[in-house]
Amino acid sequence: MIAPGVLLLIVFTFYPIVYGLPLAFTNYSALDTTKWIGLKNFHRAFSDPDFYVSLKNSLIYVVVVPIIQIIAILMAVLVNTKLRFVGFFRVAYFIPVVTSMVAAAIAWKWMYEETGILNYILRTLGLTHHDIAFMVEPKYALAGVMLVTIWKGLGYYMMIYLAGLQSIPSELQEAARIDGANRMQVIRLITIPLLMPFVLLCSLLSVMGAIRVFDEIFVMHGPKGDPINSTLVTSVYTYKVAFQDFDFGYAAAIGLVVALIILVFSLFMFRYTRKGGLTYYE
Repeated sequence: MIAPGVLLLIVFTFYPIVYGLPLAFTNYSALDTTKWIGLKNFHRAFSDPDFYVSLKNSLIYVVVVPIIQIIAILMAVLVNTKLRFVGFFRVAYFIPVVTSMVAAAIAWKWMYEETGILNYILRTLGLTHHDIAFMVEPKYALAGVMLVTIWKGLGYYMMIYLAGLQSIPSELQEAARIDGANRMQVIRLITIPLLMPFVLLCSLLSVMGAIRVFDEIFVMHGPKGDPINSTLVTSVYTYKVAFQDFDFGYAAAIGLVVALIILVFSLFMFRYTRKGGLTYYE
């Protein structure tokens, strides 16, 4: 029963990973003879100004992680209560998750246009007297894409945290209230510590997604991005090197460097969020 899925994973995930490791140490190109060149691709990466720009933007993009996690936890706490129309809010918050990223990115791109609805709202409220080029100005371009990622991911992580909240025994919270704890103390001393395994999972997924972000940037700004590369991230730069410059060896080396960075982030989060869950209080 699982053979078709395993086969797809082998062909499209495991084989490219295994094949990409030695590829990073070659000058493989569709237009040249493949030769083993050792660490030259990595030396080239760390002397490439465009790679440094893409790496800096990818690391800046990680700022979305704490924002998404904090808001998602608050949303999960809200929809976990017995409020009126709570089912509607759960569905409404989850709609962006099932929306195609391409469709969402195009819609946000229209809103960010100088004649789009966002500038119209800002002018109507008197917050600005001229149209802002959100898609072009460097101080807005990357932040605008980050907002799309936050909007798209909130519902997904909210559902994970909601599952975590519903797995916490209500007896613990009731006992804390009997002992005199107020609502904020219950959340801080009971709910959050017991949610730590879910925080670790969501943070790992969010960090990996932030560093590997591609779809929204590619749709909204294209592979070339803006003239000063304010939206150039490592995944888009890897795509450009591989499929526009046909330098697959160098692209594989960049991908390996990014994978190592994700590994470092993952180890850091394991180190500081490994405590928590029900076993922590036994």
